[in-house]
Amino acid sequence: MSDLKAQFEQAARESTELPSRPDNQTLLQIYALYKQATAGDVNTKRPGMTDFVGRAKWDAWEKLKGQSNEQAMQAYVDLVNQLKG
Repeated sequence: MSDLKAQFEQAARESTELPSRPDNQTLLQIYALYKQATAGDVNTKRPGMTDFVGRAKWDAWEKLKGQSNEQAMQAYVDLVNQLKG
């Protein structure tokens, strides 16, 4: 687990230095995987109708409900490594 956690933390740092900005859907996936890995299942109320960005983030995170922290960390690391090229 500690090796995966170290890889995850490294990927989190590298995610801010990607060669090009990912599309919005990929950014939502990065956000959701990070939240699932660090906080677990969504634990907040869904944002209101006028908060489009907040709702999109919440919905992306909600789709990962039930995924373990370790699975989310590995998926996050894999996605960031893929985006690095």
